[in-house]
Amino acid sequence: GMRLAAFFGALVMAAGNVWLVSSAGRRFVAKRTAFVSSALGKRRFNALFSSENDWTTDKVRSTFVDYFLEKDHTFQPSSPSAPLNDPTLLFTNAGMNQFKPIFLGQAVEPLSSLKRAANSQKCIRAGGKHNDLDDVGRDTYHHTFFEMLGSWSFGDYFKEDAIKYAWDLLTEVYGLDPGRIYATYFQGNEQVEADLEAKELWLQYLPPERVIGCDAKDNFWEMGETGPCGPCSEIHYDRVGNRDASALVNADDPDVIEIWNLVFIQFNRDERGELALLPAKHIDTGMGLERLVSILQNKSSNYDIDIFQPLFDKIAEHSQVGPYEGKILEQDVTLKDTAYRAIADHARTLAFAIADGAVPNNEGRGYVLRRVLRRATRYGQQILKAPPGFFATLIPVVVDTFGEAYPELCKKQANIMEIVREEEEAFSNMLERGIKFFGDLESELKRDGKKEVSGEKAFFLYDTLGFPIDLTELMAEEAGLEVDMDGFVQEMETQKQRSREARNAAKSGGDARLELIAEQTAWLADNGVPPTDDNFKYKSDVELSGTVLALLGIDGFIEKGTSSNKGDRIGVIVDKSSFYAEAGGQDADTGTFDVLSESGDIVGTFVVMDVQSYGGYILHTGVIKEGKLEVGSIVKAKVDYDRRRLTAPNHSMTHVLNAALRTVLGDSVDQRGSLCNDEKLRFDFSYKKAMTAKQLAATEILCQEVVADSQTVTSKVMPLEEAQAIDGVRAVFGEVYPDPVRVVSIGDDTSIEFCGGTHVDNTAEAEAFAIVEETAVAKGIRRITAVTKYAAEQAIENGVSWEKKVQEAEQLPADTPELDKKAGTLRKSLDETFMPIAIKTELRGRIEAIQKKGIAAKKAALAGRVDRVLNEVNAQLEEAVSQNKRVLVLNVDIGADSKASQKVMKAAQTIAPDMAFMGLSEEEPGGKLLAFALVPESLQETGFKADEWVRSTLQVCGGRGGGKPGSAQGQAKECDDMDKVLLEAKKFAESQVEAHTS
Repeated sequence: GMRLAAFFGALVMAAGNVWLVSSAGRRFVAKRTAFVSSALGKRRFNALFSSENDWTTDKVRSTFVDYFLEKDHTFQPSSPSAPLNDPTLLFTNAGMNQFKPIFLGQAVEPLSSLKRAANSQKCIRAGGKHNDLDDVGRDTYHHTFFEMLGSWSFGDYFKEDAIKYAWDLLTEVYGLDPGRIYATYFQGNEQVEADLEAKELWLQYLPPERVIGCDAKDNFWEMGETGPCGPCSEIHYDRVGNRDASALVNADDPDVIEIWNLVFIQFNRDERGELALLPAKHIDTGMGLERLVSILQNKSSNYDIDIFQPLFDKIAEHSQVGPYEGKILEQDVTLKDTAYRAIADHARTLAFAIADGAVPNNEGRGYVLRRVLRRATRYGQQILKAPPGFFATLIPVVVDTFGEAYPELCKKQANIMEIVREEEEAFSNMLERGIKFFGDLESELKRDGKKEVSGEKAFFLYDTLGFPIDLTELMAEEAGLEVDMDGFVQEMETQKQRSREARNAAKSGGDARLELIAEQTAWLADNGVPPTDDNFKYKSDVELSGTVLALLGIDGFIEKGTSSNKGDRIGVIVDKSSFYAEAGGQDADTGTFDVLSESGDIVGTFVVMDVQSYGGYILHTGVIKEGKLEVGSIVKAKVDYDRRRLTAPNHSMTHVLNAALRTVLGDSVDQRGSLCNDEKLRFDFSYKKAMTAKQLAATEILCQEVVADSQTVTSKVMPLEEAQAIDGVRAVFGEVYPDPVRVVSIGDDTSIEFCGGTHVDNTAEAEAFAIVEETAVAKGIRRITAVTKYAAEQAIENGVSWEKKVQEAEQLPADTPELDKKAGTLRKSLDETFMPIAIKTELRGRIEAIQKKGIAAKKAALAGRVDRVLNEVNAQLEEAVSQNKRVLVLNVDIGADSKASQKVMKAAQTIAPDMAFMGLSEEEPGGKLLAFALVPESLQETGFKADEWVRSTLQVCGGRGGGKPGSAQGQAKECDDMDKVLLEAKKFAESQVEAHTS
């Protein structure tokens, strides 16, 4: 098409209007006009005459999507950059993440029917297997946040069409110079043969010297440590041109960069690291939007394209070292431009991640976000000399730049700003602490003649003080030291291994986890095993007979005719099941399978410990308690319905709680997770601060009213599109729902949610409701734990009982002996009591008031006692002066109060300035002892020192003291013999005075 358009233009200039009036000319013009007027033709025609300024980022994005829509692909909107419903991923690191269930053979509608797809996906690569964080800022093309232009085929077309589409789009639509394009293919290794098919396909478009074989590091793509993977073919572009740049491919050259990766997904890697063929071959392509735009805008750096300029302008407003100049590596001596790039990139990452529901904290993706923010903050404050708080001012710029394409940024701007401000402020303090720690460490190392910061110390800075490792390295270099990076990496790996082991142990009780992935679900389908009929899971008190269709052991499926015996841990798949598989935050059912003989007698028992669903197959995992099991065995399912009857009200009341929170706290509350089992319900939600006692009480009352109103709970299965149109329907943020979807309604308008869980028929079955805990999970995320039925009744009864206890304590007079301590004991007991948190919070406040009342009374009594004691001390001091005594030791009745001791010492200094004085005071008989002393300069000159006097005196009862020669004090936790202490004090003083006299 482009060749015809160009040829047409040339003919017009050469022949004028003569040729156009001929019949051949008219036919050509008609064909050319029809082509150019089509959507694809318009883009190709425009590409021929486009300048770099025409290719805005928005236009490049839309052109990509439109191209593949015309190739019968479905537009699939970007999934969140923080995949809250996929715990195996820190962040969405590629466009294919949301299609993971398809590759694993676990997809349900609408994903399961998808054949081709395309989109622009929000991606973050900062942590985990795909981590670009350390490279960001150092060069001109790495990012932690970027957009991935992606196209997919699910069991449809494969390598030939994928390569053809890529070549056509790049050269014909975007108009890239074919002479600058290079392609790579996987050259093979000990596990997988070389991808010669991809090589031959590329040779149809490129000469042999520009089709390059590469190893697994560059040309075997994996989503994570486990999961779908396969060989890939990378497309690289030479910004310079007119040369052979094949040696620069994958050599980190800024002018020869990878722009598109075509992944041929045909394997799955299991937890043992072994590869197995997927049941169907798929295509997954991903092209970095920013890199492509930099080429089309003729910019040598991704950071020079249109979307970064507003950010750089804003950063420059805060920079004290000048504007961005685009320098890299050795040219960027001061790291100024590195800082600009890193900060701009990190502002995008934080804005998108927080908008999608992630928050900086100390775990998982939250920890990575905190690391990203601190890296940006350090670059700004230390390198650019920007003031604290500068980073938060970049968020509105990100929103202005991307808000039209991604409206969630506009909606969440205030929340993003608040979280970033708090995190930035907190790290400003951490930064000072880390610098101090490093300074002390530097002094210690140099004193010992060492030159290396140990991996352990570097990891402490990183893990405990939040100090980026690159900052530790930089400071070490400036101090003439080195960092033991191998030791640091080992510390990191040790921590990661501990985390992995903990996760695996939690999932499987310490045993290898049994699960069905693509290889297993494909085997089941190939062997004629139908998906499990689990429609019985919503019925109660059913003993359902079924047939064992497959048995899964640690090493794979167990062959038909082979028995599993007593004690074996296996997974059982039956034709129909009444067990509920774990989903939607609700724990799986437990129970047993009775193994039946042909006559119907029970000949064995299988204990069901866990139930999971994989692509329609229900896997019951457990242990054979008696007898044996084999494929074809007849079993009778016996769900523990008593346990389910405890779980169901907890799940239903989770829905009620969700609605109540929105009523009390506002519509900005979004569900962030839940857990429902037979003991409790737990609900995570977005909210910026701890709920007050009044808010908790209001929420609890609303839920209790729903229980008291005996509202009906109903469910209905309907098409997803129809369900989404229901007014007021609630869905979990980031969750993928099946089509059709089950909708659960409570009352006329109390709650309506998408949910596949088991519920009560009426809210009265919950019997009672109590919120027993409200706490923070992460910044901006709160968690409520609540109970129903007997547990709630018991909590409420405890609250009533404690209300009476506190009321009685409030009636006690203020001068009740040790009232403050009695209140403290009461508070400790309250904290250990199971009761509604709203009542507990209120009672804590009332007990604190009692405690304050007791303390105030005690202080008032002490003040009166101090006045009396001071009069007595004054008299004793005056008498000692009249007798020319050089030393006076007194037992002072001030209750070991340090403020009162200052008044006593002031009196001693005034009345007897030339006398050595010590006061000793017990808090109570046998309790804490306070000692304080004064020694005049005339006695100090002879060697009599107050600090030594206090230490010697308190040694008698194991106390410690310190101070100066003229004034010192100390204390002992307890003192059993006050007379002995007094004797020691006098003995030490007399010895010092006698030595002076002699």
